Amino acid sequence: MLNLFFKILKTPNNVIPITAAEREQAELTALGKNIQSKIKRLFKGSLAIRQVDAGSDNACEQELVALSNAFYDVERFGIHFVASPKHADMLLVTGPVTENMAEALRRAYACTPNPKIVVAVGNDAIDLNGVHSVIPVDYQIPGDPPSPKTILIHLLNIFEDLDKVQ
Repeated sequence: MLNLFFKILKTPNNVIPITAAEREQAELTALGKNIQSKIKRLFKGSLAIRQVDAGSDNACEQELVALSNAFYDVERFGIHFVASPKHADMLLVTGPVTENMAEALRRAYACTPNPKIVVAVGNDAIDLNGVHSVIPVDYQIPGDPPSPKTILIHLLNIFEDLDKVQ
């Protein structure tokens, strides 16, 4: 019996701590499950997003592209980026609207089927010659640029707000 106690005392601590990346992934998965359940209820399974660059510096676009990488992988939650506004449920507009992009933004808005949701992403789209000066904006995601996790948190808030309306 004494040998067992000595062995226990001599055995090194084998507890493997959870890394920050693993904790972040667990939080993201929990966030994604909430988003997925809202998308199933509100959009019958999947949300189609058309991202429109209205003259940005490409920082917000890089964060939106990161949503499709292996770490975030928003496709597993039912969020899909589409090439045409005709297939979109939501427009994510980035950047201050330049003079040359104003008409293109109006056309993309007109092509998006009703009911459409317009979200201005980033401080440039909200403040500097904002998207609201060209088309109606329903929601805003502030940041310079907002991180992918911030974007997902705001999308969940948008879905919760839409769920209250229905």
